[in-house]
This record gives sequence, C-alpha cells and structure tokens, in this order.
Amino acid sequence: MAEPVTIYKLTILNMLDLVDFPLTNTQISDFFLEQDYTDYFKVQQVISELVDAGLIVPESTHNNTVYTITESGRSTLLLLRSKLTDAIERDTIAFLTRHGSRLRIANSLLADYRRTPDDDYLVRCQLLVRGQKRIDLTLVVRNRSQAEAICKNWKEQNEDVYAYLMDILMK
Repeated sequence: MAEPVTIYKLTILNMLDLVDFPLTNTQISDFFLEQDYTDYFKVQQVISELVDAGLIVPESTHNNTVYTITESGRSTLLLLRSKLTDAIERDTIAFLTRHGSRLRIANSLLADYRRTPDDDYLVRCQLLVRGQKRIDLTLVVRNRSQAEAICKNWKEQNEDVYAYLMDILMK
C-alpha cells in the first residue's frame, strides 16, 4: 500500500481531474475533513507539495485560491491511479456528486479587487460556464467599500447584469 501522503496527493489530482472547473482550497480541504481522512494542516502541506512539483496550479484572489490540474498532474495521475483504492474513488465521486452543483456555482462566479497605483480600486467580475468566460467585466472605483459592494452584488445579481448588458449591447 502506498504512503498516506502519496494517496492524499493522488486523491487531490483525481478530484481536480474529475471536475471541469477549479476547486478552492476550502473545497479540497472539506473533502478530506468530511471523510475524516486527515487534518487540515496535512491537506495544506500536500497542496503545497503538489504546487511545488508543478502538478497543480494555484490562482489567487483577495479572498480565495483555486487550483487546477496541469498536464504533468494528469500524466502522474494516469501512471499512479491504481494506488487509489475503490473506496477512495467512491468517496471522491460521492462527494463531487453530492456537492457538485454548489461547487460549480461557487467557482463560476468570480469577483475580486485590487488597489491601483493611483489609489483607486480595480474590480474584476467574471462569469464562467464550463471553464469558459461568459463575461469578464473590469471596473475602476474610488474606494474599497465600493469594490467590496460590487464583488458582493456580483455574486447575487450576475444574471441580471449579464442580461442587461446583452440587451443594451445587442440593440
């Protein structure tokens, strides 16, 4: 039987390979904690080692980090997938089935902001459908509270914003 850390790495690679969208650090950690496989700190160590090895790629925003599998990660998984037990595979598929739509929605609406050299805030709002950008909107606002409000409202009103923009621009 393979070392537990190797199994954790392969499990994360498998999770990322099974979905067509990135997973957040929290979502990956939730799987391990829900299954009672290991603790949060071990998951963070394993994620870090996968990043360092170039098997997954992180993308950070002001409040979150999402991960996607690389081609090297897929190749590694293909070579070592047999080390994953049927039970782990079933647990992974069950978790993704149970939480899949919530995971997809959480990762299809992205909103982030950063401060510009002019002390304004650049706010970026995205809507992804199957990993493809449906809309990528960038706005400049004067202060942090406006940036935070836009990020919050994007999560709640993205469909209305998208429909409105399409309506206006297609006239």
